[in-house]
Amino acid sequence: MKKNYLILLLVFAVTGTFAQNVQLHYDFGKDRQYPTTTVEMFRPDKWGSTFFFVDMDYNVNDVKGVSMAYWEIARAFNLGKTPLAFHAEYNGGFGQFMPGGAYQINDAWLGGLDYVWNNGDFSRGFTFQVLYKYIRDKHDAAFQLTGVWYMHFLNKKMTFSGFADFWREDNAFVNDDESLDETKFIFLSEPQLWYNFTQNISLGTEIELSSNFGGVKGFAVNPTLAAKWTF
Repeated sequence: MKKNYLILLLVFAVTGTFAQNVQLHYDFGKDRQYPTTTVEMFRPDKWGSTFFFVDMDYNVNDVKGVSMAYWEIARAFNLGKTPLAFHAEYNGGFGQFMPGGAYQINDAWLGGLDYVWNNGDFSRGFTFQVLYKYIRDKHDAAFQLTGVWYMHFLNKKMTFSGFADFWREDNAFVNDDESLDETKFIFLSEPQLWYNFTQNISLGTEIELSSNFGGVKGFAVNPTLAAKWTF
């Protein structure tokens, strides 16, 4: 439920329009089985574009209400008439669990370059980012590589989109014998497939593919069933 702003950028940057959407996902992943909501806004202007999204999990097994809140805000500045843009971004959030526990998602600041490619009719495209990443209390200098894609087909009734992130972040996982396994990199990808009933209403799925992400050691697959309303 992340990075859709780049897909929106690819579709709307030329037209000068803006887009907002609200998504509802039900997560079928192991030890999950809870809903997540996503609110996104993308707005281009003559200098570039601004995007933000907010994710909220509602894990009713842990708390009565929001169990995790996370947001990203990003600004792109066009570099002349080239396909490049300067990218600045902030990520952060927090979560809670019962009885009375809470945790913080480390703040992160990112900066770097976007490269954007689209075909002639904007039915498909790709963005690649190379970013410096500062993670509070972890890394003064890390990196993140991001790829984002979109593809419309069947007269725009179907949309295949998604992103893939690979970044440097140290984590330690406790094994059953209380030994520690330390990892240095995280991978996260969220391909989505949507059926667009109208310009406003879509139903589909997202499959989260990850490695060493979200407190889970190794590779994990978490599918969702989703609905989206685009304003």
